[in-house]
Amino acid sequence: MISLSFKEIAEAVNGELIQGEPENTASGQVFTDSREVGPGDIFFAKIGESDDGHKYLQQVSTVGASLAVVQTARGDLDIAQIVVGDSVGALADLARYVLEKVRSARDLKVIAITGSNGKTSTKSMLNRILGQFGAVIAPKGSFNNDVGLPLTVLRLEAETDYLVLEMGASGPGSIARLAELAKPDIGLQLKVGYAHAGKFGGIAETKKIKAEMLPFIREVAILNADDPNVFDMRNQVEKFLLFGYSELAHLKITGTTLEVGGTKVDVNVSGVEKTIQLKTLGEHHAMNAAAALLVVDYLKLDLDVAIRALQELEFAEVGRMQPLQGKSGHLVINDAYNASPESMQAALQTLATLGRAGYKTTAVLGAMAELGEFGPEQHDRMGRLAVRYNIDQVVVIGADAKLIHMGASQEGSWDGESVFFESINEAFEYLRGKLGEKDLVLVKASNSYGLSGLAEDIAEV
Repeated sequence: MISLSFKEIAEAVNGELIQGEPENTASGQVFTDSREVGPGDIFFAKIGESDDGHKYLQQVSTVGASLAVVQTARGDLDIAQIVVGDSVGALADLARYVLEKVRSARDLKVIAITGSNGKTSTKSMLNRILGQFGAVIAPKGSFNNDVGLPLTVLRLEAETDYLVLEMGASGPGSIARLAELAKPDIGLQLKVGYAHAGKFGGIAETKKIKAEMLPFIREVAILNADDPNVFDMRNQVEKFLLFGYSELAHLKITGTTLEVGGTKVDVNVSGVEKTIQLKTLGEHHAMNAAAALLVVDYLKLDLDVAIRALQELEFAEVGRMQPLQGKSGHLVINDAYNASPESMQAALQTLATLGRAGYKTTAVLGAMAELGEFGPEQHDRMGRLAVRYNIDQVVVIGADAKLIHMGASQEGSWDGESVFFESINEAFEYLRGKLGEKDLVLVKASNSYGLSGLAEDIAEV
């Protein structure tokens, strides 16, 4: 974080400083997890559903934290404290203050990404690309909520050139809060899908929530031309640019070729043809790359440098179409970090396409979370799609995913093409010894179902 006096911080968060000198300064990192705090850092003691950060004030004091922001002061500790009414709200207030201060001192570009799918992958691409042109701050993992986004902002330094942010939705007003804090110069809208439709009440409500970012964009909205729900958002902004396969796209994808080693993407950027050889698997990553490159084009940065950076990216994130070489010569695609109907369909399409190169294809599938009333229909649909895509073997794991197996069976799967197991261990034992040099295995589920570890285990056999 940039250096601030205790007095500045207290004023920024509307808090009261105790046990500290106003003129003292803090410039360490800001954390809400006491385990990450080191000497000189700042700790926000937030109260969550299952834990209370105030329990760890002694710990952060002992390791040498310079300051704690608390809702209840501890007079018995040798650490400066600022008392506030709400620690999470204070975190946002401090992030807002720091961002405005850095912006006033330099030409910082803030790029915010939202959408039902692809946020983290696109973030990783932009982080890699923009790092070729200046100092970049980007979220760790999927830091995209009321705590994660401010923590990312608070990593700003005086010399930062680009701030890349993810904005996740938890309900109406959630993205608006994040967007009001960040006021992005460039806002990316990737896709409106079923990822949280069960929680939000359907696609229409999801679209409304995702669109909450639009009024806060300072310069340009970058929109998916191929998603009608996102394309419609062009009417809500003064300036927009489009990416996708559509003829209307300012950056148009003209072709994709899938191989086991990655994805070749042909694009037309401002009338110039370019080819990107991604090491990342999946046609859907072509859209993420297109969105990232449109940011580069808008900023008038060197596209060839950006493309070289993209081509060096091994994969977007662990568990996101991550290739794992199996000991028996087989290849495992670990895509178990998250799952929605759109991302599962895209992963199955990728598996089917790669299978045409002579591989035996196996889809190991767990449930998709947070679909609510749409869950039964969408799980059934995934099973039917697997059969239609001619996936050789479907392995379904867990009671919540059983409708995938039933959908596959009803679509025409027979003679063990689709099998169901209650547990991960049962599925692993089934797969053990069946995999060889020409086997290609996709592992896909929502993160909460724990299939990422299974993908790694399958690679080890």
